[in-house]
Amino acid sequence: MRQQVSTGHEVPLNLALQGGGAHGAFTWGVLDRLLDEKSFRINAISGTSAGAMNGAALLSGLAEGGRTGAQRALESFWRDVSSRGRLGRYNTATAQAVLGGLGIDIAMMRPLLETGMQMFSPYEFNPVGLNPLRNVIRNSIDISAVARSPIAFFVTATHVTTGEARIFSNDEMSSEVLLASACLPTLFHAIEIDGEFYWDGGYSGNPSLMPLVHTPGASDLLLVQTSPTQRSTLPQNAREIAMREKEISFNTPLINELRLIAELQHHARSRTLPRRSGVMPRLSVLGASGRQGDPAAPADPIADLRLHRIISEEMNARSGHTKMNSAWQFLTDLREEGRQAADNFLKDHGADLGQRSTLDLSNWLQCAGHTGVRTARAS
Repeated sequence: MRQQVSTGHEVPLNLALQGGGAHGAFTWGVLDRLLDEKSFRINAISGTSAGAMNGAALLSGLAEGGRTGAQRALESFWRDVSSRGRLGRYNTATAQAVLGGLGIDIAMMRPLLETGMQMFSPYEFNPVGLNPLRNVIRNSIDISAVARSPIAFFVTATHVTTGEARIFSNDEMSSEVLLASACLPTLFHAIEIDGEFYWDGGYSGNPSLMPLVHTPGASDLLLVQTSPTQRSTLPQNAREIAMREKEISFNTPLINELRLIAELQHHARSRTLPRRSGVMPRLSVLGASGRQGDPAAPADPIADLRLHRIISEEMNARSGHTKMNSAWQFLTDLREEGRQAADNFLKDHGADLGQRSTLDLSNWLQCAGHTGVRTARAS
């Protein structure tokens, strides 16, 4: 029986959903648990890669059958991912079963496979550009319903030529946008949209937070992280170093945005305008000069922003190679892990939604003269 934790009132909530391949099933579980709650409503979603897929499936399901429909759509999406992944060359569980049956140790084969991936591009080993996610999207997500959704939706992809983030919104939504956001260049052909080419959004915004800050209707932003936030051991062999390098690369855009928000919020709340160059002059764009003692002045989205985060300690110990594991048992285990993490968050911080931040930004605050004052109750 599913338990409901009431916060006593309906709170509008913005969701930021990180990418992470199969680890996105953790986010599926988080969303599945959150959809049980009647004490909040989703105001906007920003997603990258698997986070974008989860967001699109959720919006598609909401349009068809409300919260229950959204839960069904999320499960349908991940079932299809698992079903098609059984025949994929990157499914570790399947490879283990097949090669093991032939008396071959996959641990010995993996370095050879990875060397091949480095030597050949997807244009060479996949010349026709097959992408199994295309059929998954077609079968599981109603793109037109996502485009019409009253819930703002932002999907990040990386422009190949400039390396900058391109953030697509509802009226630009298509299956190609979702594919672009999840396009790992070592596996798939770059996705062409309006004559421009895009790769995975994780390189530039994982996920992009600022669109949610500027979307009216909610001051609470809940981040769901699937990429390990820290590793307890030093990577020393080539495979471990490469995997940790990719994890750091895909977390860096998020850390930079959190650092920016921390500094913007510090200055907005102290009502001081910084004079140094760089990102801080963007305060004027964000309206940080508003509400200088005037209660009638418009609300400042930065000063009023309340941040929250759901993460999993288990993810920090999980191998990055499991991002390619589409076995149904593994995906459902991650779903239950996500449900439990969301349940713990609601029990610990459900009453804080609409009231105060529960993510401490002081770790990312680097502005001059910072005295270490914390503005959040918990991390």
